Amino acid sequence: MNLNAMYSELIFEHDKRPQNFGLREPFQAEVHHVNPSCGDEITLRIELEGDADNPTIKDLSYDATGCAMSRASASIMSDLLIGESLEDAQKTYAHFDEVMHSRGKNEGDEEIIGDGIALVGAAKFPGRVKCVLMAWKAYQAALAEAQVSRAKGN
Repeated sequence: MNLNAMYSELIFEHDKRPQNFGLREPFQAEVHHVNPSCGDEITLRIELEGDADNPTIKDLSYDATGCAMSRASASIMSDLLIGESLEDAQKTYAHFDEVMHSRGKNEGDEEIIGDGIALVGAAKFPGRVKCVLMAWKAYQAALAEAQVSRAKGN
């Protein structure tokens, strides 16, 4: 099996059997993002726990509609980040974001982005990058809200 076929199969699997799909409680922040260019949507919830200086992502849950790439990306992202410290999650986010903005020049490090490696081919198509990154941008927004909520003691 060639890599493209394997990556397509990974995307298909995450789309058809999404990880962490369905909004769960408790949560500290919820955001809703829409990709205006194609109509993809995601509502994402996050819950942090632990040390105030470097908490852990206890849970990420979401409800998403749209193309297979955006739904698979949400599944892959949640699977990668749940249980990670914010420091480690930020490294994963930064690497994935860099790869997706490389227009295909950066092949990505599977050790860092796991199944996200299957989405790297979309970096060659600027219109698809927004689909792939929508969940990741929602995560960043929810994280910011959760950190404010934790700082206020909520």
